[in-house]
Amino acid sequence: MALDPLCVFCLNLACPARGQLNQGNLHIHSRKHLRYRCSVCRKTFTESAGTLFYRLHHPPELVTRVVTLLAFGCPRQAIVAAFDLDERTVASWQQRAGQHCQAVQEKLVAVPRDLGHVQIDEIRVKRQGGIAWMGLALMVSTRLWLGGVVGSHEASLTRALLAKVRACASALCVGLLFCTDGWIAYVPQIRAVFREQVRGPFGGRPRLQEWPRIWIAQAIKQSEQGKLLGIERRVIQGSEAEIAGMLERTQGGKVINTAFIERLNATFRQCLTNLARRSRALARKSETLEAGMNLVGTIYNFCCEHESLRLPGLIGGHKWLGRTPAMAAGISEHRWSIKELLSYRVAPSRWQPPKRRGGVSNATKALIARWCQ
Repeated sequence: MALDPLCVFCLNLACPARGQLNQGNLHIHSRKHLRYRCSVCRKTFTESAGTLFYRLHHPPELVTRVVTLLAFGCPRQAIVAAFDLDERTVASWQQRAGQHCQAVQEKLVAVPRDLGHVQIDEIRVKRQGGIAWMGLALMVSTRLWLGGVVGSHEASLTRALLAKVRACASALCVGLLFCTDGWIAYVPQIRAVFREQVRGPFGGRPRLQEWPRIWIAQAIKQSEQGKLLGIERRVIQGSEAEIAGMLERTQGGKVINTAFIERLNATFRQCLTNLARRSRALARKSETLEAGMNLVGTIYNFCCEHESLRLPGLIGGHKWLGRTPAMAAGISEHRWSIKELLSYRVAPSRWQPPKRRGGVSNATKALIARWCQ
């Protein structure tokens, strides 16, 4: 495997050069053992550090194949029988893959952007010893999965989910439309989360002001004995004309609906055996559900082309050019392979000098001038 010091960065959290590419501080330490060395902190690290494959004793191709099967609904027992692995090993790989994908999601997706139209919904999950709920959020125009939360069916679940949506939303957006079902917790939590602190002219405690141009609509299904009788559409906040204009701008349909998030729910149910309505694959812990949710959602964002996002082909003789939700949102320029996703290194935040009493030494000033610009 070829080593390239220009494509990696130092992962030592105590290093002033951490997370910075192509700064000339990394050198090849050992080609035999695939190790780099940072000239700033003088630490060495392996080529797989920061990826899912770090300190795993199995080939990366095998790990990628197993994680792919887990992400597309293959039962864990079938993987154990097919590859002669221990069930605890497969469970550990799924947990590590979920944590890695969560870090990638928070780094690349949780960036302020004009969301336009967001749909949120929850899935009821049968867990061993009780019932859990999985809340999901979707950006309609790009089909981008914004994040998910696992917990009990309370207002705290909605608040945590909306906090993830707010991390992806820009306060300077043209407008933000929420389409939900009729759960009573959605409306007050949307109004509570999407607020900004505004300081008065005379100081004191800042007041909380709601974001302007926030629209809330609900699509409530009315059913009896499993049969759909009708859909009641409500405008909770905003005018019907403004909501209709946002639906047209984001290609979210002609009427208030939650069809896009419900289609995403079906994708998660298909890919996660724990979410099947009639199944013996019950999750024992919430961490297992969270790991599977992050794995499936991140692969959906970066590795799966969506048919409704494809563009007419103009070059190369292709009739259609496929796009993933990440490509439609401008996060990526190509469709990632699953191995590329699992090998992605999440850069840590920039180094900040330690706060100490007294003056700053000349050596610290030099580090600040070199690495904090």
